[in-house]
Order: sequence, then C-alpha cells, then structure tokens
Amino acid sequence: MSESKGYIRSADEKGSISISEDVIAIIAASAAMEVAGVNGFFFEHGKEITHKISKKGFAKGVKLLIDGDVVTIDVHIIAEMGYSVSEVGVAIQKAVVSAVEDAVGAKVDAVNVHVRGVALRKQRTRE
Repeated sequence: MSESKGYIRSADEKGSISISEDVIAIIAASAAMEVAGVNGFFFEHGKEITHKISKKGFAKGVKLLIDGDVVTIDVHIIAEMGYSVSEVGVAIQKAVVSAVEDAVGAKVDAVNVHVRGVALRKQRTRE
C-alpha cells in the first residue's frame, strides 16, 4: 500500500464514514485466504527480496488503488499444489469482490490475482 493511505469516504446528514485502505486490504486478504488452493501471500520487501507471509501479516500481500468509491485490488498469492491455478484465481476474484462490496459498499473495478509461487500442502502457512 502506498505511503499516503487512501480512504473510501461517504457522508450524509448524520455525519461521515472513512474506511482506510488497510481495512479494505484485510477484508480482501481474509476472503482470498478462505479460497481452497491458497497457501499464503507474497509481498515485496524493498525491490529485490520477496517474502512468503502467513496469516499474521497477510494484508501486505494485497495492494489497492482507490479512486473515489471504486477500488482496484491486486492479490499476490502462493498457490497450493493439486489445485487448478486458474480456478483458484477465479475463485479469489469472486470471493474478494463479494467480501469488499458487501463489507465496505465500494465498487470493486478489478481483482488482479498474481500467482507468485506454488507450495506443497504439507508446507501450508495457515495459522
């Protein structure tokens, strides 16, 4: 996520609501993690090192672009052997769109799934 945090904002006669991109990223990551065939997430540390992360810091594997009340989401995952990678990707897209739109009320323009690696089931990182 960028250094300048984005927000989804709405206002009415009773006041305003601001939802941080960190909250949206956690919602998206939680939905993606529930999909069968997802072993964990990846994130970039600096420019040259990629780390595998578990549920503890999984929102770091999700990047957002917020434009008003429209969100574009990039999810960087490690797939699990034994699953169709393309089917896992489609399932992630559906789960993330549903979770974010239901919880936040924002329109999800796109969910881009980046499969950054494959892991054996016995190496599962879920906690």
